[in-house]
Amino acid sequence: MPDKETNRVETREFAASPCCVQQVVPGYGTELIQPDAWADVAPWRKAERKRLIDERLAVDTEERKVKSERIASRLDLTIGKVSGRIVSGYWPFRGEPDLRNWAIKVIERGGRIALPVVIKKGWPLEFRVWGPGDPLERGVWNILVPSHGPSVQPDVVIAPVVGFDEANYRLGYGGGFFDRTLAAMSKRPFVVGVGYAGSRVRTIYPQPHDIPMDVIVTDE
Repeated sequence: MPDKETNRVETREFAASPCCVQQVVPGYGTELIQPDAWADVAPWRKAERKRLIDERLAVDTEERKVKSERIASRLDLTIGKVSGRIVSGYWPFRGEPDLRNWAIKVIERGGRIALPVVIKKGWPLEFRVWGPGDPLERGVWNILVPSHGPSVQPDVVIAPVVGFDEANYRLGYGGGFFDRTLAAMSKRPFVVGVGYAGSRVRTIYPQPHDIPMDVIVTDE
């Protein structure tokens, strides 16, 4: 079993309540918001998202590579056996951990890799099987996605995070695609958020539409 502190395995019972007004937000000094109102939370998330992305883009390429390798090794401990399972990965974007080599190892160990595809705004993601050499095309945000292939339901979903909190809630890019997708699935997969340890915040002020990850894996 993965060490809880090492892999940021967070229990949900410590989630910050949305009704706790005027809570100090890490990274923002003395700035206070009213987390019970989406009108307050949305602009905070936008600013926090920019701050966290800027910070990870400022990290040296070699350092990001080392951090990605650490995350990959901890994913093996967290997920366990992959043979016969479909694991949804992702193509790295804007400084995200690069797990493509790890994905190839999943395939070598008898698993299958799927990549998420945005069909259109407001729709759940579609997962398409991918393997080395399969054709890719530029999708939304210019991210590479499989050009074609069967749509599948993954057993494990690896979700990159911009930020994450103590209750395993994920701060993403603001499109709501992962939350919408998980809500629409008939069978919930094992959902693993991955990100850098420095992306942790006290709370993202979860809203009713937010769905927590089962576990968060970081480089520390």
